[in-house]
Amino acid sequence: MNIGEALHLLKEKGYKTTHKREEILQFLKQQNKYTSVREVIDHLKKDYPGLSYETIYRNLALFTELGILEETELDGEKRFQLSCGADHHHHHLICLECGKTQTIEDCPMIVMPEVDGFNITGHKFEIYGVCDACR
Repeated sequence: MNIGEALHLLKEKGYKTTHKREEILQFLKQQNKYTSVREVIDHLKKDYPGLSYETIYRNLALFTELGILEETELDGEKRFQLSCGADHHHHHLICLECGKTQTIEDCPMIVMPEVDGFNITGHKFEIYGVCDACR
């Protein structure tokens, strides 16, 4: 998803498209990896010195709810990245050192048999490791 699409979606859903929200999205796009709330705050605090953790977290949670961001947890901490915007089913390889992601086109759920007494409505599959740049 690009920034223009994200801002359009915010407006379409009745939310304000503030400069601060746009800066959060721009920063996440530049990172091209799963990024923590603390990293977002550290980047924005020079322009917004009174910015709180709660404000950033609420915005990131809203963006995730709207499908603008994808969320995962690394080292017990939620992290966010701009949604791939892929119009096809896919999963990610995630570097445990830097948070960089790589798309996996194959889905392991294809080989999973149906489970009696359980209606599967969705899934999330991530593979963790260390990328070549961090080794």
